[in-house]
Amino acid sequence: MLSGIGQSVAAAGFFLAGYFVLNIVLRLIQPDTLGLDESEQAFFSQFLLLGYGPQPPFYNWLQYAVVSVAGLSLWTLVVPKNILLFLCYLFYGFAAREALKDKSLAAIAMLSLIILPQVGFLAQRELTHTVALLVATSLFLYGFFRTLRRPTLASYLLVGIAVGVGLIAKYNFAILPAAAFLAVLPDRQWRRHLFDWRMLVAIAVAILIVLPHALWLPDNIESASAATLERMTADHEAGSAILRIGQGLVSLFIAIIGFTALPIAVFAACFRRDFFRALRATSPLIRLIERMMAASLLSVVIVIIGGASHIHERWLDPFLLVLPITLFLKMQAAGFDMSAGIRRFLPIVPVAMVIIVSVLTLRIVGAGLLGSYPILNVPMAEFASRLGESRKPVLVIASNKYLAGNIRLQWPDVPAVLPDFPDPQTSSYARADGPVLIVWRGRTASDATIPPEFAARLQAAGIELPETQALTLPYLYGNPKHVFSLGYAWIDGPLSDGSAVR
Repeated sequence: MLSGIGQSVAAAGFFLAGYFVLNIVLRLIQPDTLGLDESEQAFFSQFLLLGYGPQPPFYNWLQYAVVSVAGLSLWTLVVPKNILLFLCYLFYGFAAREALKDKSLAAIAMLSLIILPQVGFLAQRELTHTVALLVATSLFLYGFFRTLRRPTLASYLLVGIAVGVGLIAKYNFAILPAAAFLAVLPDRQWRRHLFDWRMLVAIAVAILIVLPHALWLPDNIESASAATLERMTADHEAGSAILRIGQGLVSLFIAIIGFTALPIAVFAACFRRDFFRALRATSPLIRLIERMMAASLLSVVIVIIGGASHIHERWLDPFLLVLPITLFLKMQAAGFDMSAGIRRFLPIVPVAMVIIVSVLTLRIVGAGLLGSYPILNVPMAEFASRLGESRKPVLVIASNKYLAGNIRLQWPDVPAVLPDFPDPQTSSYARADGPVLIVWRGRTASDATIPPEFAARLQAAGIELPETQALTLPYLYGNPKHVFSLGYAWIDGPLSDGSAVR
């Protein structure tokens, strides 16, 4: 069976489809509490906007479309994400098939994505916008390699679509097509593709996809960039630029090691001495890919010099995703027999899958034994049930997207808002004619004290907070002594002119 899945991209695709169906089933039988990214999507799925803050809107638009058609449920959050992850692998297989001469080798490259921690594990565990970025990157690599090998209008369209989707999936994607452009320029053989009339079609398609968000961005640049810049920078005194740059370069080096160490170790273990000899092998396509990766990482260095002091591994996804294809290209160029190494590699794929699904499941059901509780263990369904015992709200005002999205999942027909989103003023709340539930979490899991910043946001929105209460429940799959608390307050509406009528 293992040898069969490595024979073609189609066979590997069917195998991976089964794996993602398994992931869907396992997530659906876990608690219906949402993770951070899932709850954000549940919250944002109420609104169709040109921009949503620090993340570009592609995944939000996709989620809004699905929820509009099928309603909000765990199904409509989990299934689209796993379809996108499957498409990431599939497009990567197509890209590998364009770059590699051996179609079975392309299937192995496609399967090798599972051993990239950022793709195989982290994307499955939590991420959403990064999942869209991975799909766009794989599609770009497919269109890019296909255009280099056999340029057609369709291949240019693929590039244009990938660039457009990538730019509204994650902002750091913008570096990848720029790096690819720079990498192609020195090569006479491929440089002519940059000045083909079909490139104008690709650019036009990309612009059309990006245009709605691009119109929103200039007036909202601060909200789009503030959170990202905060995560990428550290507090340093004014005269510590050298220290900050040094810290940034160290974090970049650590991120590169974190991204590449496992796949390189696996390839080395499977192909042994041949792998190390192959690292010196080269070809025109290998040199182009190396220039593209170098230009991408140099751009990150420029970002560090410009102010960033912390680079996360996830930020390197679009630049280093091509690594498995590159390693197989080198081994192919070296000309040695890879059959023994592939036989050693293939069993690693299902083993990695078993490890991933086991960890994703056991970290939830075994949380009590581990003494560490992921947010999926918070009993949000019971919280909603308890809070709604006496009355059901017509509006929920939450302190963060995690609570807003989770409560909305339990009460899909009840709008959930933040004090300053979707409206910075009180208009959303003044229309509420009935009981309004205000809910928050404190500084720690067992603390229900209202955070001062949330109280300030309520006050800024013109909402007078009545008497506060707390609800404490034990974690799911946990020790009864380990609890999670929510603070809440009821306003017996209607809200009028931003004031509470009790």
